[in-house]
Amino acid sequence: MNEKHGTNRRRFLTGVAAAAASVTLVRPSAVHAAGANGKVSVGIIGCGGRGGFLAGLFAANGHYAIAATHDYFADRSKSLGDKYKVPAGQRYAGLSGYKKLLASKVDAVVVASPPFFHPMQVSAGVDAGKHVYVAKPIAVDVPGCLTVKEAGRKATQHKKVVLVDFQTRVDPFYSEALKRVHEGAIGEFAFGECTYHCGRLRKKGDDTGPEGRLRNWVFDKALSGDIITEQNIHSLDVMSWIMNAPPVRAFGTCGRKVRLDVGDCNDCFAVTYEYPKGVGIAYSGRQFDAHGTQPDGIRNRMFGSTGVLEAQYGGQVMIRGKNFYRGGKSPAIYKDGAKANIAAFHKQITDGLFENSTVAPSVQSNLVTVLGRTAAYTGELVTWEKLLKTTDRVDGKLAGLKD
Repeated sequence: MNEKHGTNRRRFLTGVAAAAASVTLVRPSAVHAAGANGKVSVGIIGCGGRGGFLAGLFAANGHYAIAATHDYFADRSKSLGDKYKVPAGQRYAGLSGYKKLLASKVDAVVVASPPFFHPMQVSAGVDAGKHVYVAKPIAVDVPGCLTVKEAGRKATQHKKVVLVDFQTRVDPFYSEALKRVHEGAIGEFAFGECTYHCGRLRKKGDDTGPEGRLRNWVFDKALSGDIITEQNIHSLDVMSWIMNAPPVRAFGTCGRKVRLDVGDCNDCFAVTYEYPKGVGIAYSGRQFDAHGTQPDGIRNRMFGSTGVLEAQYGGQVMIRGKNFYRGGKSPAIYKDGAKANIAAFHKQITDGLFENSTVAPSVQSNLVTVLGRTAAYTGELVTWEKLLKTTDRVDGKLAGLKD
C-alpha cells in the first residue's frame, strides 16, 4: 500500500520537476519576446484572488516573468503590478484594458477574469499571437464554449499554446484511477454520484451598482455562470472524464433558498444526467452551511459491475472491488495541480507542443454544466443535441462600467 502510494507520488513530483526544469533556453520560434534571461514574459488578465494566486505560482516557477497586469479595477492592477515590479505603463484597467495588454510585447497571458469574459479574452489572446493559460470555467454559455474551442483550433494552427487549468487532470491518483476505470477496472457502469457541497462564500464589500456587482461576480449568474458552472464544474469535469462521452440528456431543479443577501445565483442544484446505455449520474451542489453533515466537499463515485471508483478532491482516490487500487490523497491538489499545469504550459511553449489537448475535454465539461443549468432553470428534460443548437448568449449587463 505505502509502496504504491510512494511510487505514484514520486512519479508525480518527478514529472513536475522535469516539466519545470527540462528547458532552460527558449526557442525563438515559440516565444517572440522573451527577455535576455530566457524567461517567458506573462501578462495577468484579472488580478483578483485567483489571478493573484496564479501570478505567484508563475513567478515562483522560475521560468516566467510577470510583465503586465490588467483588471477592471485599477487598484487591483496596480497592487499586483507593485508586487512584481511591473512598469507603470504596463498596468492596465477598465473593461477593454486587456486589449492594450495584448498589444504589448508579452509572450503569454493568464486569463483569470470573471468567466463571462473568458471566451473573448482567450480568443483575442490567440488572435494577438499569445500563448494562453485560462482558469476554469472557460465560458458561461454554449456560444462561449464554441468560441474557446475554435480558439484552441486556431492556436494549434498558428503554433500557440492554450491550456485550461483543471487540477484533477494532472493529479497522479486521479489519472491512474481513471486510466484503470477506462481499462475496465470496475466493469460495466451501473450508476454514479457527483457532488460539490460547501459553505457560503464571502461577500466582498458593497455589491450594489455595476462595480459592486463586478467585485462580487462570483454571486452573479451572468458573470459567473451560476454555481453549477463556476464552481461545481470541478466535480462535473471528473464525471465527464469518467464517462468519456457527453450525456444524452438531463433534468433537474435549482433554488435560492438560504443565501438571499447577495447577488442572484442559486445556492443549490440537483440534476440527473443520463448517459448512453441508460447510465444515470445524480449530481447535487450547495453553497450554504449544512451544519456538519457529511460527506462534504468535491466527490465522485461510480458504481460498476465489478467495483466502485471513489474520488474526493484533496482526499482519498481509490477503486474498491475485484481490481482493487489503493490510490492515495493529494491534500494540496489546489496548489500542486496548478503548479503542474504551469510547468506543463512552459514545456509546451518551449518544446513546441501545440496539440492543446486540454481544450476539448474542458469544452465538453463546460457544456455539461450548461446542460444541467438549462434543465434546472427550465424544469424541462433537455437533450445534448438540443443544447448544442443553442445560439443564445448570456447578457453580461455591463452598462455603467467604464471602458
